[in-house]
Amino acid sequence: MEPAAVEARQQFLDALNVERRFSLNTLQAYARDLSQLVNYCDENELVSWSQLDPHHVRRFVAQRHRKGLSARSLQRELSACRSFFSYLIKTNVLLNNPASGIRAPKSAKTLPKVLDVDQINSLLEAVPNDDLEIRDVAMWELLYSSGLRVSELANIDLMDLDLSSRTVHVVNGKGGKSRLLPLGRKAVNAIRKWLAVRMDKVKTGEMALFVGKTGLRLTTRSIQSRLERWRKRQGLQGRLHPHMLRHSFASHMLESSQDLRAVQELLGHSNISTTQVYTHLDFQHLASVYDKAHPRAKPKKK
Repeated sequence: MEPAAVEARQQFLDALNVERRFSLNTLQAYARDLSQLVNYCDENELVSWSQLDPHHVRRFVAQRHRKGLSARSLQRELSACRSFFSYLIKTNVLLNNPASGIRAPKSAKTLPKVLDVDQINSLLEAVPNDDLEIRDVAMWELLYSSGLRVSELANIDLMDLDLSSRTVHVVNGKGGKSRLLPLGRKAVNAIRKWLAVRMDKVKTGEMALFVGKTGLRLTTRSIQSRLERWRKRQGLQGRLHPHMLRHSFASHMLESSQDLRAVQELLGHSNISTTQVYTHLDFQHLASVYDKAHPRAKPKKK
């Protein structure tokens, strides 16, 4: 593509970063998705965005599908393209959005995996063997106590905590939104234990709540690695990732309170339909109890 077209793509990414304050992970995903579109244009000798029409976009989606891209990934790529084309319309590069009305294949709905209360207790009540494991317990308690995303956990600074009022301030959550969340009693106790040993681990000037062996802020990848290590130590089956603690928090809160709006606020979801997936999890639990308990639901004994 001509340099002006490639530059327009970079200007769009810069706008997402500055104006909409997208996270680094989201920006990298947009960049990857639009790189695929640029490659398609180069292969088909399209030098400017104005040459791209709905027919090309359909062929692009079909080509990506043939290469084995999942329906969910195709939906994400198409969404990135739509957003980019809308930006080009605003900047007077395009008159119409060539991706408008084009749909990716539907993906099968998958419910998030959650831990039951016994599994959570097994994970959180293990006795730490060293200072880093004291830190780990504080992280797992905080994830489950407040339903944080792993990126939010990694970004928490000391000043974001108020242990006396048992709150944590998520300053820059998904979409740049902030929210104030309650902290459970056990999470507060675990954090206090970590703070007592943190001062011997941290580098001067580092404000991150959770630091690693280097004394610097933990990365999300390091947190994921530590949780998987912790799972193996506790003998839990299957893979375990930080988001499962967030899912478990949401499912258990909704099961106990039945307050969908409150859970939406706690999770920081902008759309309640995102939170409603946990009602399906709750129904699955109820249906399982029903099948086991109701006299007319039990399978006949052979």
